[in-house]
Amino acid sequence: MVARLTLALFDVDGTLVDSQSQIAASMRAAFGAVDLPAPAHAAVLSIIGLSLPLAMRALAPGASDGQIAKLTGAYREAFIKLRQDGAVPPLYPGAAELLARLAARDTVFLGIATGKARRGLDHVLAAHGLDGVFHTAQVADDHPSKPHPSMALQALAETGVEPRDCVMIGDTSFDMEMGRAAGVRAVGVGWGYHAAEALLRAGAETIVDDFAALGAALEQIWMRETR
Repeated sequence: MVARLTLALFDVDGTLVDSQSQIAASMRAAFGAVDLPAPAHAAVLSIIGLSLPLAMRALAPGASDGQIAKLTGAYREAFIKLRQDGAVPPLYPGAAELLARLAARDTVFLGIATGKARRGLDHVLAAHGLDGVFHTAQVADDHPSKPHPSMALQALAETGVEPRDCVMIGDTSFDMEMGRAAGVRAVGVGWGYHAAEALLRAGAETIVDDFAALGAALEQIWMRETR
């Protein structure tokens, strides 16, 4: 019997790397640049995963289109400045080890579906020695914001994996909703930015608490699908 191809599709911020300090600092700088009150930290965490213009609209619902554009530009400038100053969001414990184990398997593709821009993603991957690890990487530059299924559907198209053999792994309800909209499985991680209850409501079939548990969950899902 020919082994079926599988795809582990990862979110980045809050799933692979803990970038909340850089995101929060950049958000404060952006709102200060346009003389608007900075949103609460919990509000900032709630929008991580959305593409930047949608995130700004959620945080500043009364802002004009011009203000949203200025907020978006100021955020990008602040984030780039942090990156130039050497700020690199750390990988969560166990992330590198699980990625290495999965990458060593001939039947497993690794993918990314992130609200980050291509430039930001490339920086994170290079900083952690993950260049060339992922077979497909979908970013906000090329797609509608999550939870639109475009990123997941393109990742399936690029790898040739069937939806039932793909698992979307993320820390936000947007990740879970995107996965379900694309017809793929969805696993929530408990160390990110949205509560486990929100992930389950959004369609996560299980919540894992560390990368060892994530590896086991992937094995169980793929094993069930081969029966």
